[in-house]
Amino acid sequence: MIETKKIKEPFGDRMFLLGIYIFLTLLMLAVMYPLLYIISSSFSSPRAVVSGQVWLLPVEFSLKAYKSIFNSSQLMYGYYNTIIYTVFGTLINLVFTVLLAYPLAVKSFYGRNFVMILMMITMFFSGGLIPTYLLVKDLEMLDTRWAMWLPGAFSVFQVIVARTFFQSSIPHELSEAAQIDGCRDIRYLVSIVLPLSKPILAVMTLMYAVGHWNAYFDALIYLRSENLFPLQYVLRNLLILNASDPEMLANTAQQARVQGFEQVLKYALIVVASVPVLIMYPFVQKHFVKGVMIGSLKG
Repeated sequence: MIETKKIKEPFGDRMFLLGIYIFLTLLMLAVMYPLLYIISSSFSSPRAVVSGQVWLLPVEFSLKAYKSIFNSSQLMYGYYNTIIYTVFGTLINLVFTVLLAYPLAVKSFYGRNFVMILMMITMFFSGGLIPTYLLVKDLEMLDTRWAMWLPGAFSVFQVIVARTFFQSSIPHELSEAAQIDGCRDIRYLVSIVLPLSKPILAVMTLMYAVGHWNAYFDALIYLRSENLFPLQYVLRNLLILNASDPEMLANTAQQARVQGFEQVLKYALIVVASVPVLIMYPFVQKHFVKGVMIGSLKG
């Protein structure tokens, strides 16, 4: 039996690797500590937060802030609207992106280079905010949900990434075999291309969904009705403008407010707004790296 000896790494390489581990650990702690502090503060009592007793773990555990949040009809409307904007907006984005990226990936498509040039021009030049607003107004989409969906129906960057993925990952022989079997383009796209494109679809879903979930500027410009405001717009009013919802403070004593209940409430709002995205990420994480790396290659 032949014994294999493990090659010992040079001392300099081991020290360099140790230094990288230490640096990445410190970087991870620098990123994680503010998140842990916000979570711990949201579950702590207002007195502990104001007095500075919270460092890492919750002090005087309390769910009062979360109970107040879920008693707020304004916040619940915002949650509902954001879910609607995110689900249907992401679906619209994926449909438009795939329907535009796939023809551009087909070499026999006439004029595809001209279309790519036109799209890439929009990445450097745009009409501006005022012309865009006037266009949305002329299309009678002001103060409607469509104003949150159609102006950003697809991203040129995502189209380029998806097109590159289709070119580099879907063999051309599949298309020829499908045509021989009598498969039309739409059937080929739905039955063959899309099932093989799960990595890039997962990446686009995550990026589009996070964009819709965090969007508030479009709502600030196009929406006027409170029943259409997304969650981030509501949070902007609560966290930045300090426009507290009376329903969230209705069952809170004046003394608790003085002791910093509104501060704990802000931490709880940040947690509530971030949890859905954090829950979604693990389900697409396995496809994320593969989709980004393959789709980013130039082709």
